[in-house]
Amino acid sequence: MNTERIKILKRLLSEIEGYISNKDLNNSSVSKATIGWQLDHSLKVFNAVCEWTINSNPKDYEPKFNFWRTVLFPINYIPRGRVKAPRIVQPPETILDEDLYAQLHAAKTNLDALLKSPETVYFKHFIFGKLSKKQTLKFLQMHTHHHLKIVRDILA
Repeated sequence: MNTERIKILKRLLSEIEGYISNKDLNNSSVSKATIGWQLDHSLKVFNAVCEWTINSNPKDYEPKFNFWRTVLFPINYIPRGRVKAPRIVQPPETILDEDLYAQLHAAKTNLDALLKSPETVYFKHFIFGKLSKKQTLKFLQMHTHHHLKIVRDILA
């Protein structure tokens, strides 16, 4: 397992925690959403992806070429404003600090559980296709970084 990627994911989760006090801030020239929306969405995705991957059936995983994964994964990039978040990972109207902290705690627990899961687990992404455990960890890094970059731009 790539220990560097794990360190990065843990650092990104710590960075999320550091921005919770700014959750109500926004900058409409950067995003229609608040910092809280970015954080809540990132944590919802992180937890859902971890849980889905942990509970996947490794026998169903078949590596397959995916154009977008081939283009975007090597450059660690997710473009802004191209995809609407699925309803299941959209934040509620009101985002509470305690909800963010609870999701953050769950994310740390889920990451530990994912790391202990077999190497053959996978995640099925609606654009990137079936991702191996290694690719799933990379996706979590890319997605979390994408939203933290928006947070940093809101604060700039």
